[in-house]
Amino acid sequence: MLVHLVKVDDSRRVSMLLGLLFGLAGMGSSSAAVALPLLGDELGVSVSVATWTISLYALMLAVTTAVYGRISDLVGIRIPMLVGIGLMAGGALVAAFAPTFEVLLGARLVQGAGAAAVPTLGVAGLSARYDGAVRGLALGRLAGVAAAVSCLGPLLGGLVEQAFGWRAVMALPVLGVLVLPLIWRALTGEGSGARLDVLGAVLVAGTAGGLVLLVQSPSTGIAVALVGIALMALGVPAVIGWTRRRPDGFLPVEVVHNATVVRSALAAAAVPAAWFALLVGVPAVLVGEGWEPWQVGMLLLPSAVLALLTPRLAGPMLERFGATRSLVVAGVMASVALLLAAVGLGLVVPVLVGLAVALVTVAFGIGQPALSAAVGDAVPAEVRGVALGVATLLFLVGGSVGSAVVGGLGGLVGIPVSLAVLALLPVLGLVALRPELRHASARTPA
Repeated sequence: MLVHLVKVDDSRRVSMLLGLLFGLAGMGSSSAAVALPLLGDELGVSVSVATWTISLYALMLAVTTAVYGRISDLVGIRIPMLVGIGLMAGGALVAAFAPTFEVLLGARLVQGAGAAAVPTLGVAGLSARYDGAVRGLALGRLAGVAAAVSCLGPLLGGLVEQAFGWRAVMALPVLGVLVLPLIWRALTGEGSGARLDVLGAVLVAGTAGGLVLLVQSPSTGIAVALVGIALMALGVPAVIGWTRRRPDGFLPVEVVHNATVVRSALAAAAVPAAWFALLVGVPAVLVGEGWEPWQVGMLLLPSAVLALLTPRLAGPMLERFGATRSLVVAGVMASVALLLAAVGLGLVVPVLVGLAVALVTVAFGIGQPALSAAVGDAVPAEVRGVALGVATLLFLVGGSVGSAVVGGLGGLVGIPVSLAVLALLPVLGLVALRPELRHASARTPA
C-alpha cells in the first residue's frame, strides 16, 4: 500500500509539471493571439496575414510531434525533450527580436518545432511510467493543467503587451527552460537504438503543410493555394508508397493500419481545431471592437479555472464510459462551442463568447486524455511512442486547420461565419468514430 501511495503522489507532481510545459507550448499560440493586431501594425501586415504566425506555429507543432514520438522510441525521452525545449526557447527569443515579419515567421517555425516535443513526449512519459486508473488520472491532470495555462495566455499576454509590448509576449515560452530540470529524473533515457526514417518524416510534414496552406490560402492568394494543392497531390501518394516500402519507418504499418488509432485521432482533431480557432478569432474580433488585450484575457480567465477542475471529470469519465464515448462527448462540446462563439462574436455578446471558450476548454481536457488512452491501449508497448506521435500529429493538425480556417475564411466572410463553418468538423469526426462506438457497445456487458 505504501508503494502505491508514493506512485500516486509522484504521478500528481510529474503530470502537473508536464502539463505546465504543455501549457507553455500552447501559450505560444494563446498569448500571441492577442498581440496579432499590434504586431501586424508594426510589421506592416493585416490581421489575416498576421494569423500565419499562429497557423505556421500550429503546423510545425503538429508535423514534428510524430518525429519526437518516433525518436523517443529509439533513444528515450530525455534527449528529445531537452532538444525540443531548447528550440522552443530559442525560437521564442528570435521572435521577440524579429526585425521583419518574415524573420518572425521563421522564428515561429523553429519555436513550433521545439514545442512539439512536449505533447507527445509528455503523454509517452506518463503512459510508460503509470498504468490503469493512475495513468488515466495523470493524463487528465496533464490536459487540465495544459488547458488552464493556455487559457491564461490571453490574459498574461495582454498584461505583458500593455506593460512591455508585443515582443515581450513572444518571449513567454522561454519559461519552459525553468520547468525542465524539475521533471528530468522522471523521464526515461532508454530506447531501442533503431534509426529514424528521415525521408518519411519529411514527406508527412510536407503533406500536412500543404493542407494548411490550402485552407488558409483565401487570405493570401492563388499562389499559396497552388502550392498547397501541389504539396498534397505529390505528398499523399508519396507517403502511401513510402509507407509500403518501409513498413517499419516513420509511419509504421502496424500503427497506420490500426483503425482505432486513425479513427480516434481524426475524431479528436476537431477539438484542437475549435480551440485554436477561438484563440485566434476571439481576440481578433473583440480587439477590433475596441477591447484591450488584457480585457480579452479577463473574459477567458474563468476557463483557466475550469480547466484545472476538468481532470476530476475526465479521469472518472474515462474509467466509467471508456475512451471512445469520451471522445464523442468532447466532439459534441467542441461543435456547440463553435456555434456559440459564432453567435457571440457576430452579435458581440461577451457572455456567449466566454461560455464558448469554457466549453471548448472542457472538451480539450476530455478529448486529449481520451485520445491518449484509446491509442495507448490499441497498440503494443514497443510502438506506443510513435503511435501516440502519429495520433497527436493528426490531433494538432486539427489545431493548425482551425486557425487557418479563421485566417483564410475570416477575411472573406467574417470570423463568426468561419467559426460556424468549422462547427461541421466535429460532426465529421463523430461519423468517423461510429465503428468504434459499435465496438464499444458490443464490448459493454448487457
